[in-house]
Amino acid sequence: MKQLRSIFLSDIHLGTRACQAGRLLDFLREHECDNLYLVGDIVDFWAMSRSVCWSAEQNTVVQKILKRARHDVTVVYVPGNHDEALREHDGISLGDIRVMNDCEHVAADGRRYLVVHGDAFDQVTRYHRWLALLGDRAYGLVVRLNMMLSWVRRSLGIPGYWSLSGYAKRKVKGAVSFIFDFEEAVVRYARERGYDGVVCGHIHAAALKDIDGVAYLNCGDWVDSCSAIVEHPDGRMEVVHWGLEAAASEAPLAEIRRAA
Repeated sequence: MKQLRSIFLSDIHLGTRACQAGRLLDFLREHECDNLYLVGDIVDFWAMSRSVCWSAEQNTVVQKILKRARHDVTVVYVPGNHDEALREHDGISLGDIRVMNDCEHVAADGRRYLVVHGDAFDQVTRYHRWLALLGDRAYGLVVRLNMMLSWVRRSLGIPGYWSLSGYAKRKVKGAVSFIFDFEEAVVRYARERGYDGVVCGHIHAAALKDIDGVAYLNCGDWVDSCSAIVEHPDGRMEVVHWGLEAAASEAPLAEIRRAA
């Protein structure tokens, strides 16, 4: 069992068939923390309005989070666009979980991080909701195809993990441009508010990098990449890919700063 100061999770998408709750449970069993941040799209109300897939493993994820909140772990829920109904409860504690539309996290080394889901910096989600809903369905289709391909690879004895959606993000120029624009917008907002860094989610692309002196940390997701941001006891931040072979491992923030 590894003791961490903080864990940041986003885009779990409970209530969908694509949610990799089993891998998340394995991760939570191996990592204890003092602070747990749920950085949006934890429950997918969008998908559940069409159909609900709630497994025993997904139920156990919820129970494990609630148990940690009852046992002196500070749990903060920052809603995203898929669970935006919770935003009307900003500043309210639901049981032992604090709901905040955005919040500040002060790391052990004194660095201040803005914690926000990030959909406000996505122009499609913000101004073209119908297109965002269409894109959500298309992404769901890609994820289902990815699950089928994974099954075929396992059946054929092909080692390793290959992500169709990850491949598309790397190869489609528009997707790469969108991610770059999103990162720049989030970092600009954090800088204007005087933060040292920002922790977000939304785009399902785990990252940890320095952008013009501001730390950009994206939690990734538990649909495809199975990733999280963790804070070590000394304040060092790291992106962790759990149970999957990452195409490129991210360096801890402290190492990025020494190399800069």
